[in-house]
Amino acid sequence: MEYEFSEIAELATALQADFESSLDKTVILKDRRLGELLKAIKDRAPEERGKFGAELNRLKNEIQAQVDNWQAEQDAPKKEPIDVTAPFSVGENDSPTLVDSRLGSQHPIMQAQDEMLDIFYRMGFTSVESRQLDNQYYMFDSLNFPDGHPARDEYDTFILDEVDKNGRPLVAPAHTSNMQNRVLKARKAQLEAGEPIAVVVPGRVFRNEDLDARHEHTFYQIEGVYVAEGVTTAHLIATLKEFMQEYYQKEIEIKTQPFYFPFTEPSFEFAISCPFCDKQGCKVCGEGWIELLGCGMIHPNVLSEAGIDPEKYTGFAWGIGFMRMVMIKHGIEDIRHFQSGKLDFLRQFA
Repeated sequence: MEYEFSEIAELATALQADFESSLDKTVILKDRRLGELLKAIKDRAPEERGKFGAELNRLKNEIQAQVDNWQAEQDAPKKEPIDVTAPFSVGENDSPTLVDSRLGSQHPIMQAQDEMLDIFYRMGFTSVESRQLDNQYYMFDSLNFPDGHPARDEYDTFILDEVDKNGRPLVAPAHTSNMQNRVLKARKAQLEAGEPIAVVVPGRVFRNEDLDARHEHTFYQIEGVYVAEGVTTAHLIATLKEFMQEYYQKEIEIKTQPFYFPFTEPSFEFAISCPFCDKQGCKVCGEGWIELLGCGMIHPNVLSEAGIDPEKYTGFAWGIGFMRMVMIKHGIEDIRHFQSGKLDFLRQFA
């Protein structure tokens, strides 16, 4: 910057040289010469005082800006450079400092999901992950929910502004059943080769719920699909009972009652005897039984939509909101604790 007054120009040059050579740049702001010129403003001719003071103030602001930039660089965290092209096995002195994994732990929801998936794997199922954004075909149409079907309203689905290729709004899936059509189509060939379709689908789902101790707008499900020749409701009930007993590690009784889902026929609500009170009634169950999931035999229309002959093949499906199962197992009274970030709650599972 150029200055009209020689005294200010000379001081600017001197201060710039000092700034570049000093280790602590902040001392430049306290330079004696700058203070002397500020005091000398009153001694200038009246017609020069305003302009002289303005130039001197500009110099001071420029120095302040340089010092601030330098200070910000000093305060910025120093990031250790990482060569992303280097092989994983590097010398001890070359490896970056990473956070010790032992400082954290797995969230109780993920602990439970892994435990449940392990049980299903041992029962012969494989797994496919769900999606957190989907179109209405997989969420509704492929599952026997045509446009205008009243059951669509029961799901309180979050609708997005973004649309699919057909101009229909995308949705945040309200159940993991949105993967059912994909699973059936992808494994149709193995079914026709004589191997059953046995798949579980874990995932996060979303509903516009009123929040309370039993309801969350975001929760987790595990969908189950099994299709082969000669599958009956007896296979469905036996599969779920075996899973429940393995998860709770005790003998339980089961109870089913008719229900309605568009994608299964017949459909059931599935309840188990309370594992804490042996059906005597307690604060967990109330009356001795706990309703845990919806299930049923896959509707022929759903099989046909996936290109599977419902005259030859039958199957069953279920949807477990497994956060409730975890609440029951550990005596947790409020579902909101899981996603609250409360460390005293989370540390119980660490």
